[in-house]
Amino acid sequence: MSSPAALRALPSIDELTSRVEDLEAPRSLLVTEARLIIAHMRAGILEGLSIDPTSAEERLRESLANLARPSLTRVINATGVILHTNLGRAPLGRFTPVEGYSNLEYDVARGKRGKRDSHVSGALERLTGKPAIAVNNNAAAVLLALNELACGGEAIVSRGELIEIGDGFRIPGIMSAAGATLREVGTTNRTHIDDYREAISERTRLLMRVHPSNFRIEGFTAKPGLEELAALAKERGLPLYEDLGSGCLVDLKPFGIDEPLVEDSLAAGVNLVSFSGDKLLGGPQAGLLAGDADLIARLRRNPMFRALRLDKLVTQALETTLRHLLFEQWDLIPALRMIRMSPAEIRGRAKRIAAKVPNLELIEGKSVAGGGSTPEQSLSTWLIAVPGDPVDQERVLRSQTPPVIGRIENDRLVLDLRTVFPQDEPDLIKALQGR
Repeated sequence: MSSPAALRALPSIDELTSRVEDLEAPRSLLVTEARLIIAHMRAGILEGLSIDPTSAEERLRESLANLARPSLTRVINATGVILHTNLGRAPLGRFTPVEGYSNLEYDVARGKRGKRDSHVSGALERLTGKPAIAVNNNAAAVLLALNELACGGEAIVSRGELIEIGDGFRIPGIMSAAGATLREVGTTNRTHIDDYREAISERTRLLMRVHPSNFRIEGFTAKPGLEELAALAKERGLPLYEDLGSGCLVDLKPFGIDEPLVEDSLAAGVNLVSFSGDKLLGGPQAGLLAGDADLIARLRRNPMFRALRLDKLVTQALETTLRHLLFEQWDLIPALRMIRMSPAEIRGRAKRIAAKVPNLELIEGKSVAGGGSTPEQSLSTWLIAVPGDPVDQERVLRSQTPPVIGRIENDRLVLDLRTVFPQDEPDLIKALQGR
């Protein structure tokens, strides 16, 4: 069909909407989507594409079905990456959102306005030993800290710590947005305490340490300890701020994860630390700041604090996670439960699944924490190797309901049950049986 003929064959908006009146959708939405469909088809025809005018109704029905279907949906993470950035990082534990109204910013006992972060600050203070506040992610925590403590002045950072934290967000960029001037010291691999000392001037507002949680530099390296930096900061009357990134509040060394603890940094004399809520802490996306009372009070008064605050759903999810941490209920925090899971337990689960699905093979492998934390550290595990072309099998499992996400390794599709919830196993078995 020629372009002019194809254009004339396109239905009118009224004609197209009349064909889908059986759908439960308001007239305004039908008209809006019909216009978009016709405009898209017309543009394609004018570009010389082969567009079937009779497909307009099918396209409209598909578009409306997509709008009616929730975009955010459950998936089965069989990659073995516990903090999978693309799959929501730390998997949320069970919590029931408060329906209707809540005491988010109301002090019921006093009958007066309250502070929304009071729901998490108490548990955070007990876990870290210092006053603490929460904002919506760790990048926001860094931005807030730098804006309050170093805006209009210089913040001194080692060159080896000018990291990119993902998706193009870099420490120098965040520092610039916060109104602070970056003062680099040392070299990529070696920075000494005298480098910091010699860089301090009347413009210096802050000494900053950034934990390189998503990479490692090995070999001929050196950097001052936190105690040294804290002593220098105290000597010069400056705050020492550390961005810890992963935010480990529980010692995971017995399980193969070696990350610095928040409480250790504070004990070493760091005045302020920031860290993520949705990495090794195991909760929802949040940025947490803990430290000296006067610094936390300053951050709370900063206008940015209101702009970066948590909403009520994240507040409740974070409060639930912190309460589990406080009472050492590790198994109620999915990320910590997965890290603590033994290879023997995983192998037993894998054997039960393999007994129900023919031709699966069990092989030894490695899981990782992921989420930009613990680089070059892994956890021993057992993998289910799926026979067949790995690309085809990956696509088939990904198209199931719910989607099953595995990983291709050594030209095989493998599934790691470390990151599969036990309650997801029936769906996983069904997906494997029907592939």
